[in-house]
Amino acid sequence: MKTMLMLLLIAVPAAALGYLTAKTYRAVKNGASPKKLMGRNLLAFGVVLVLACAMAFSVSAATTSGVPQDEAAPAAETAQTAQTDNSKGMGLLAAAIVTSISGIGGGIAVAAGAPAAIAAASENAESFGKSLIFVALGESIALYGVVIAILILNKV
Repeated sequence: MKTMLMLLLIAVPAAALGYLTAKTYRAVKNGASPKKLMGRNLLAFGVVLVLACAMAFSVSAATTSGVPQDEAAPAAETAQTAQTDNSKGMGLLAAAIVTSISGIGGGIAVAAGAPAAIAAASENAESFGKSLIFVALGESIALYGVVIAILILNKV
């Protein structure tokens, strides 16, 4: 039963994402407008996110329900263990969020700083060192996120 629910948890969002990606690809070939495609991609992301959350909650509810009442003492110990496992999961989730957001921020910073640094260096060769500092600062944002994620994972 648990295996079937876990497979369902993976298969349903993957199928939805595959369908919406194929539909977007066909729209690109037919020459749809970029605004419409962006809206469709955001819709696909929202649908997959909602499906994944709904499936995760339903799997969690199905695996934790059905505890007999006459096993009250072991159930209390199991609840305490589950609480500890939830804190580990929250730590892993925090590390993933920190890494992803800092990576996106570093990418945005480098995307803005690197072309400006190249343009400045092509006009004046002496400004290369100064412009390189701005590109390195953008990349350091991602590295700081990775360091924080490692610190969080060491606590888990």
